[in-house]
Amino acid sequence: MLALAALDAEDLSVISAQMQDAVLKLGDMSYVPARKQFALVANRYAWDDAKERQRRRTGLHFDRVLKAQSHNIRQGDAEAIVSLLAISFEKGDEPSGTIVLTFAGGGAIRLTVECIEAELKDLGPAWETAHTPSHEDGA
Repeated sequence: MLALAALDAEDLSVISAQMQDAVLKLGDMSYVPARKQFALVANRYAWDDAKERQRRRTGLHFDRVLKAQSHNIRQGDAEAIVSLLAISFEKGDEPSGTIVLTFAGGGAIRLTVECIEAELKDLGPAWETAHTPSHEDGA
């Protein structure tokens, strides 16, 4: 079971690699302005287990979030499924900046943050999946 924390862009790239190709419902993402927190629960492909094709239910949250914006994400359909491709950081006035969650199909969520503070934690056992995610053109 994986548990990771990110306090800088390098740490965030490790979380991004582990969350690549995670699938989730739009209803499994939430921004709570009063807590300055954005959280999601996803089924991540277990890239850390090279022996087997597995997915794990995983929680990921970002703290110190000042604003959350979505682009090209279908609003109002909590059951819609999206696939997370990457998580990146765009520097602002240090240590602030923007965390960008990029989804297949061109969607993105941009989190304006005071600083990078994120935590990933697997929530339960893995299950087998029939397919290994792949990307055309090396994407």
